[in-house]
Amino acid sequence: MKKNFDDSYPVEVQTKVKRNLVWVLIMSICMMFAGFTSAYIVSMGDSFWVKVDIPKAFFVSTVIIILSSVVLTFANRAAKAGNVKRARSLIVATLLLGIGFAGFQFLGYKALVKSGAHWVTNIIVDDGRYGDYYEIKKGGEYLRVENNQYYLNDDQIKGEDKKDLQAFAAQFNVPNLADLKEKNIQYGEFTLLYKSEPLNFMDGEFIRPNGDRLEELDFQRLRYLVQNIRDDRADFFMQGEMGKDFKLYYNGNELDYNERTLMYKGQPLSANLQNKLLRGNTDMSTAYFYVITILHLLHVVVGLIMLVLMAIRSYTAENAYKMVISLGAGSIFWHFLGVLWLYLLLFLLFIH
Repeated sequence: MKKNFDDSYPVEVQTKVKRNLVWVLIMSICMMFAGFTSAYIVSMGDSFWVKVDIPKAFFVSTVIIILSSVVLTFANRAAKAGNVKRARSLIVATLLLGIGFAGFQFLGYKALVKSGAHWVTNIIVDDGRYGDYYEIKKGGEYLRVENNQYYLNDDQIKGEDKKDLQAFAAQFNVPNLADLKEKNIQYGEFTLLYKSEPLNFMDGEFIRPNGDRLEELDFQRLRYLVQNIRDDRADFFMQGEMGKDFKLYYNGNELDYNERTLMYKGQPLSANLQNKLLRGNTDMSTAYFYVITILHLLHVVVGLIMLVLMAIRSYTAENAYKMVISLGAGSIFWHFLGVLWLYLLLFLLFIH
């Protein structure tokens, strides 16, 4: 029945109908992404906004999707010229490039997560901030925090030294203070200080110099600290240096960070803005980044399914003109996905 229906209309009519359906779909997708990008811009106003560098994998995926559009264009031309065999191989090549695009997108997400930009994350560390209650010495020298990095003397702690620090802190990462009684705590070169006083560990308990035992509430503060050290963060949840690896904005103005103090327009951040940051500590910018890019990726998955069907039809089509009908509408949608990704990349590059 379907075969007779298709054969009853000229190829031009069939092509026009399918293309019109694709354009309707494209317009609805454009409206959806216009809404998300507009919401992104509006949400930036009068709020704290983290901006991170876009991972290189996203730029590689951009090159791949552009190349896939070029290859699909040649497939279209080959089909129109009646070269079914060449069109078939180019469709398969486009499909492989589309899979490569999706693969590099996931590598980009992996890089974001590694940098501390999770789907839902906070901006600043408010629980277990190093120096508020606890400090650490190594070899008699205080560890200090500078621009979200741990330092010993003038050297940033990294490599094996960072692993040693994380291993020391990991000893205290238990749910409750009572759970430490079953552990053999080793200080080694490190000294743990509570309110600038050495904190000894004896018979399964923390003992202060005056003989008092550490209370559960104070231990939970220590637990937050060691979790921050484990996850390689100091003052911000984002990893790296503020101003270099990530930037923090308020109301469109970039904040500075000097001696562990946020500066707004050359002045320390006011108590009112500090409280506002603590109340709205969730990093909405990264959440928007994930929503916008993953939503595009889902449409790419639809495009990949379309390419799979086009590849199958290239082997089953009775003649070249039926392949042209399939390729015509499908090519428009795939080219649109490429243009949409370029728009989103530029938007995120200059806005995010």
